[in-house]
Amino acid sequence: MLKKYKVYIISIVVCLFFTIWGVTPQSVLGKFSLNEVTMVAQRFISNEFGWLYTLLMLSFIILCVFLMFSKYGDIKLGKESDIPQFSYVSWIAMLFSAGMGIGLIFWGVSEPIMHLYEPAVESDNLIQSARLSMNYTFFHWGLQPWSLYAFLGLIIAYNTFRHDRPALISESVIYLFKEKHRPKVTTVTNIIAIIATVFGVATSLGLGAQQISGGLNYLFKGIPNTFYVQFIVIIIVTILYLTSAMTGLDKGVKILSNTNVVFVCLLMFAVLFIGPTSFLLDLFVQSVGNYIQELPVLSFHMSIFDESGREWINSWTLFYWSWWISWSPYVSTFIARISKGRTIKEFIGGVLIIPTIFAFLWFTIFGGSAIWQEMFNNIEIFSVIQEKGVEIGLFSMLENYGSFGKLLTGLAMLLVSSFFITSADSATYVLGMFSSEGELVPTKRVKVSWGIVQSSIAIILLYAGGLETLQAVSVLSSFPFIFIIILMMVQFFKTISKDYRISE
Repeated sequence: MLKKYKVYIISIVVCLFFTIWGVTPQSVLGKFSLNEVTMVAQRFISNEFGWLYTLLMLSFIILCVFLMFSKYGDIKLGKESDIPQFSYVSWIAMLFSAGMGIGLIFWGVSEPIMHLYEPAVESDNLIQSARLSMNYTFFHWGLQPWSLYAFLGLIIAYNTFRHDRPALISESVIYLFKEKHRPKVTTVTNIIAIIATVFGVATSLGLGAQQISGGLNYLFKGIPNTFYVQFIVIIIVTILYLTSAMTGLDKGVKILSNTNVVFVCLLMFAVLFIGPTSFLLDLFVQSVGNYIQELPVLSFHMSIFDESGREWINSWTLFYWSWWISWSPYVSTFIARISKGRTIKEFIGGVLIIPTIFAFLWFTIFGGSAIWQEMFNNIEIFSVIQEKGVEIGLFSMLENYGSFGKLLTGLAMLLVSSFFITSADSATYVLGMFSSEGELVPTKRVKVSWGIVQSSIAIILLYAGGLETLQAVSVLSSFPFIFIIILMMVQFFKTISKDYRISE
């Protein structure tokens, strides 16, 4: 019994150590405090290994496109008689909610506006900066992250449903090693996957708590946007998502994900139609075209001759690549879990294309509305973000729609809360699988313990330094998992090519 939960116990101990480290005052630890150490580590990884993140994220797009149109495209993720467990609508809703939910709400307005005034390439031309702003926003939320999820999800689904292996990250790498080394490789691999997942999801939960707190402050001036309010928010939402986690995948996550889609569409189309509709639709078409045209340039851009430009790449692009990678064990495993019965072509097409288009539409409507208010109506949103925080961007933009804006702010907060619950709920499910030898239905006790750990880590990160610490820890937790991803790629292509030769 102890052997079965070895990974679980070690991972919990690591998280406990991190929690103690985080709550220890900086005055006691000095330069060895959580905030100081993570900041130094983030700078080192970004400066020394930025090239590796860049090449790896680009390789996922190339590999996904290859697999979609290759001889492997018609292979089913499961037995030939297997049919998908979920409808297309529920499937897309669940993978989208797990993949990016809170981040879209948090950055939907703030990122394009911040890029407008603090662009990747310094310019005195505001129109050029606006164009570049949408380009980089699309770049950070487009094909790269979704191809990462699609490719790793495909590997896990293939191993789980074609070869009847446990739904563990380790199962995607251990067959590259001699049998005597596999137990140790299994333990180390799954612990790294769990730690990356815990801190990656905790980053999102911290962002969600910040935004809910900021929204409450915007709606009710008597409620301050402070750490203590964020603490209370996390506690309340933790109770809600643990309640959801007890209902199982078919009920809790599915119902919440479908609800999220309804809320997202209501909020998105409301902003589209009460705002500058023609401008936003034109912006969408133009920005998609610019993105497709300039994707190769953006994908290789490292700004090595410009110190300030490289600092921008480190704090934005490399942060995002790290964040997506730290999320990938959880999101990819979750996507794999809900995709049994679909072909490789169908799987990659669904995961890669539909959420990417939706993300583009989201950022066009919210980021484009904010840019339009700034450039053509002289409404200052950027200055509000600078003064009150990134989490206020959405509410600052909605405020300019009068009483209807108040209603939309309430809907946005409801959506953040729903995404918060969905992400944490599905993450506890996946963490339970990782720490229980790949059980497809983890015990309630294990899921509850991981739910509490996730929320505790999010609170500690907010306490230690807020947004900067959230970003730094995301980079730090993603780094070891990069090397596991490379091993997964090698084993997958060895396995699928061998399987295909046998089936011919």
